Formats: sequence, structure tokens, C-alpha cells
Amino acid sequence: MADYQVRYQTISVGSTDYLIRSLLDSQQFDDPLGEAAGLGISSASWSLFGQVWPSARVLAGVMDSYALTGKRILEIGAGLGLASLVVHRRQGDMTASDCHPLSRLFLEENRLLNHLGPLKYEDGNWAAANPGLGKFDLIIGSDLLYERDQPAVLAAFIERHAAAGAEVLIVDPNRGNRPAFRRAMAGQGYLYSESSADCIFADGEAYKGHFLRFRRVDRVGDALSS
Repeated sequence: MADYQVRYQTISVGSTDYLIRSLLDSQQFDDPLGEAAGLGISSASWSLFGQVWPSARVLAGVMDSYALTGKRILEIGAGLGLASLVVHRRQGDMTASDCHPLSRLFLEENRLLNHLGPLKYEDGNWAAANPGLGKFDLIIGSDLLYERDQPAVLAAFIERHAAAGAEVLIVDPNRGNRPAFRRAMAGQGYLYSESSADCIFADGEAYKGHFLRFRRVDRVGDALSS
């Protein structure tokens, strides 16, 4: 039996309510076989995958109306996969990924709670090769830059899995590692733009952050679309 507690939340995205099973709080921990520890996930960060973070809500809101036609889409560091569920409901070609050993289980349960069909999921360890993951036209993520070594590792992972002309959209709650990530992506040949993601959710909670947008430059004359 799992040694962690959960709760159920209703998260409104656009005109749709999503029922989300998450960890009860950030104090939950259960790694009896050391699977998470073996992947470099400490006890302090173990529960991070299992929360509905504000940045994830912002990303899900963007995905509720984002142009999806013809794009193979990857969510990195998906956690509970709220944005992935939104894209999947809209019949986008969606793959969710995370390195946490319980992310797949929680995403599958949330898919069933919301009466959605099968959703593709792949392990996504940024520091590993992930040969079965493939390449994508749109790569999305939220609140990914909370540790100092993440910008370089994440930029390298994105480069390995970005198709020609790929778009990258990251929602960031003004983390201090944002400039380092921008430099790392520029080193990989990506053009960059940034805009405010500040908003107030329907429940009155205020959010402050930025949209980080990148486009892979594959030939002379490529430019970042707005």
C-alpha cells in the first residue's frame, strides 16, 4: 500500500473543469525501493511532481486555445500533466514525459477521472539519452528552472528532441535561473522572446511570471514568430 496521501481538486481551464488527483501536500514522501533516489530525486523534491503548481495552470490555459494542427507535442517535466490533458482533450498529438517514477501512474489516473482516451507517456530524464522519445514540433513545460544545473541540462535535452523549426514554450515564475537557460538555448541556436504571464486566476489567486518562447533556427532567414 502506498505510504502517501492524496486529494482531489477541480481545476477550471477555459470552459472545462478537470478533476485532478494530486498529493495531499508537499510533505508527502514514499520511495521504499529507492527508485526516485536512484534517479537523483531527493526526499525534499520527491513531492514536487504531485502538486498543481500555478505555472502549470497558466500553461494549461495557453494550451486550451493554442494552434495544434500538424504538431507533435511534448510536455517535459509534466508532473500531473494538466497541460497534457488539455491538449489531449483537444485531440492534439500529445506526449507527456517526466522522470518521476509515479508521474505515469498519476497521469493515467487523472486521464481516467476526466474520461479521456489513452494518452502517450514516455520517461523523460533530461540527463539521459531517451532514444525512444523521438522529436517534436512543439515542446512545452512549466516551472522547470528551480535548480542551478537545470538550464544547461534542459537545453541539451530540448535540442535532442526538437524537430526542424520546433517551437518551445516554457512558463516560468520569475526564477533566477531564467537568464542562464536563455543563454544555454542561444548556444544551441534558438531565437528567443519573452512576455509577461501575469494573471489572476478565477479563484482570485495572483500569478506573476513570464512566457519564454524559443524557435529552433535551421536555416538562414528563420525568424521567431510572435
